[in-house]
Amino acid sequence: MNATDAAVRESDLAKLRSVVRDFLAADRAEFGWQPAVDSWLGGWDEGFSARLGAAGFVGLTIPRRYGGHEFGHLHRYAVTEELIAAGAPVAAHWTADRQVAPSLLTYGTEEQRERLLPKIVAGQLYSSIGMSEHGAGSDLAAVATKATRTDGGWLLSGTKVWTSGAHHAHQVVVLARTSPADPQHRHAGFSQFLVPCAAEGVRVEPIVLMSGAHHFNEVIFDQVFVPDADVLGDVGNGWHQVTSELSFERSGPERILSTGPLLFAAIRVLGSGPTPDDRSAVAVGELLARLISLRQLSLSVARRLTNGGDATNQAALVKDLGTRYEAESVELIADLIEALPPNPELETMLRTAWLHKPMFTLRGGTNEVLRGVIARGMGLR
Repeated sequence: MNATDAAVRESDLAKLRSVVRDFLAADRAEFGWQPAVDSWLGGWDEGFSARLGAAGFVGLTIPRRYGGHEFGHLHRYAVTEELIAAGAPVAAHWTADRQVAPSLLTYGTEEQRERLLPKIVAGQLYSSIGMSEHGAGSDLAAVATKATRTDGGWLLSGTKVWTSGAHHAHQVVVLARTSPADPQHRHAGFSQFLVPCAAEGVRVEPIVLMSGAHHFNEVIFDQVFVPDADVLGDVGNGWHQVTSELSFERSGPERILSTGPLLFAAIRVLGSGPTPDDRSAVAVGELLARLISLRQLSLSVARRLTNGGDATNQAALVKDLGTRYEAESVELIADLIEALPPNPELETMLRTAWLHKPMFTLRGGTNEVLRGVIARGMGLR
């Protein structure tokens, strides 16, 4: 049986999980990283990403001819789930592995694949995604960044915002308009470009959170030359490409487990003392029951992707339900641990979770917009 077949044996996935857990335990013991909420956003650790790549846990779905492991989405799901549940510092390679690799495999040229995929497998390509703009957040079709034809390529001008990790990244994958806007066909005329952050005319400005943390950026493109070799996919096909790419962003374990390390730490603390009262036991039981249900929904998207299906609507549903669960779990856990003895690790994660809570339902497309996607998929609008 090929490893990419839908009929993946559970025993194989269980063995893979065991190996990943052993790696994480040993790596944490040696390098001292601490579990974190939202580790896929703020846990930037290039050394960890390189060690993870060397251990064979990055680029699982990438074909062997590009240095990958040629496994299916369920294998990648299992590894991803273990990493996020452990709060491991995965942010450096995250976007490249989650979104850029599938896009390159589906739409990229052979030269692009040979140039970039081996670096992704090694955990040594850091990429950011340039979609949102000041006037085009949830309404991505309002993107105004423009690419104009010139000799041998394109001149790119515009501004992207909320660009995670751009201050560290090697490249930004930019969605830009390559033909005039047509009010009757708002999703037409977009293309994607692979833009090096070091290119002349690219400027990265920090967006610093209230906590002082720096994850997001504003990226300004001032007549940046992008050669034809760095167009991703077909000119004019950008909208289809980014909406397909968003299925990977919206449906993974990170949409239900960003606060997992906080929940698991709270359960460990509760379990280490006297038997919890009925109220605490019911609250924990409810959180875990919801998490198990959401996990089944998220897994169904991974299975659909394994079978080569379109998971746009299902991914939107995972993101809507999952991020609401994450936000609500922060409040419930805060109530649960009020009466517990001080625990620095738990308190640090709770502070981060409170600060990040408003972002959960915004990033990757607001939940209100996603409900529109779901409604259209159901034929209701």
